[in-house]
Amino acid sequence: MSRIGKKPVELPSGVTASVSGQTVEVKGPKGTHSFTATDDVNIVLEDNTVTVSPRGSSKRALQQWGMSRTVVANLVTGVSTGFKKELEITGVGYRAQAQGNILKLNLGLSHEVNFPVPEGVTVTTPKPTEVIIEGTDLQLVGQVAANIREWRKPEPYKGKGIKYKGEFIFRKEGKKK
Repeated sequence: MSRIGKKPVELPSGVTASVSGQTVEVKGPKGTHSFTATDDVNIVLEDNTVTVSPRGSSKRALQQWGMSRTVVANLVTGVSTGFKKELEITGVGYRAQAQGNILKLNLGLSHEVNFPVPEGVTVTTPKPTEVIIEGTDLQLVGQVAANIREWRKPEPYKGKGIKYKGEFIFRKEGKKK
């Protein structure tokens, strides 16, 4: 039994949902998102809550049960409060600057990296060493953060690179004489 799948998804005030067949559409103050579930689960809307239950007891149905409930919960959170990822840039001369739809990164390479920000995500740089990624789609926000981080992952000796805020970088000791 899925512990996550059993929990109903509560709709906060200002958020409405509609279920038609296997498609759930959620509307809120930050926009509208929809999700189409597989035929292995039932989705029911009743009394301001969305409930997901499996059809049958096959392994696939039980896997889709928890995953579908989590996706619906992420849709509700996205349209009501949104998602946010914060990146920190560490290193001498490493900095970022948001200019419209482009994030300019100086990461010690021979050239400046121009990262195009996709539609549905906003990137801000309150400090030159801090990047904040916000949006209503959790998967898209996480993917953009991972793509930015991929340009210069933190290295274990000095910790230089791009890391998530609060991420622990395991440090190694350098050479000894």
